[in-house]
Amino acid sequence: MTERFDVAMDRFRPALPLGVALSGGADSTALLHACAQRWPGQVHALHVHHGLQAAADGFEAHCRALCERLGVPLRTAHVDARHAAGDSPEATARQWRYASLQALAAGSIEKIAMKSIAIAQHADDQVETVLLALSRGAGVAGLAAMPSRWQGGGIDWHRPLLRVAGAQVRAWLAARGEGWAEDPTNADERYTRNRIRARVLPALEAAFPQFRDTFARSASHAAEAAVLLRELAQADLLAVGQPPRIAALRSLGRERQANVLRHWLRAAFGTTPTAAQLHELLDQIAACATRGHRIRIKVGKGFVVREGEELGWYN
Repeated sequence: MTERFDVAMDRFRPALPLGVALSGGADSTALLHACAQRWPGQVHALHVHHGLQAAADGFEAHCRALCERLGVPLRTAHVDARHAAGDSPEATARQWRYASLQALAAGSIEKIAMKSIAIAQHADDQVETVLLALSRGAGVAGLAAMPSRWQGGGIDWHRPLLRVAGAQVRAWLAARGEGWAEDPTNADERYTRNRIRARVLPALEAAFPQFRDTFARSASHAAEAAVLLRELAQADLLAVGQPPRIAALRSLGRERQANVLRHWLRAAFGTTPTAAQLHELLDQIAACATRGHRIRIKVGKGFVVREGEELGWYN
């Protein structure tokens, strides 16, 4: 169920000291306010200057003034988050942002290392993520959307506002007379998330007023299913071997073959096959009944090949 901002913050119990990702927007400003008030002297703001637009300098200046007013230390990283040809600009910026936040939180000899990082994504962001996953034909791992908590790089990462509607976050902030920096790109409907926010969410609000709760429930079910599939893949990979033996793969049903191959490629090589690539690979494994049958299929940035009685991968 969606929650009030105060209720969500009451449930939030991070290990301290805490780093709060601060863009200067309404959501991260509200989160920093609440955390600084609750844990004075234990909170640092972490700001990433992406170098993507002229307004970025203004965001940093806004964050610096806000932190001075709140008495919160600010750590800033400057990166060049421009995307390469063919890459998603949103994905590239996100990768730089998380890597920079982790580096800022780690600190150095003269700085205290953060034990936790809080990010201000809320229930509307979760709905957008589910819709994006559906639009791409994602499996259960994609439909699980964003977790409320995970670990990475020796840090506990938190999204304490995932059950709070975006309007509730802004209302909480406005009630305290606090402003924020509005990113001009938020109105640019060339970005898919912005189109969803401007066009789809209002339609969902009108047709299904409880859509935030039902989407969150579906994402939770998908997350549970993803865990079960991962555990099954790990068990099957032990049985078929690393690298996988073709005969052992053929003893599994097609769905379990797909599951274990996705897991092997992701875990061993950091690559994920498209649905078409995986179907082609499964067809080749089904046809691989003789020693002379060759397999060489493009997967991600490399190739899955037959190496004797096993599968291999190279790039």
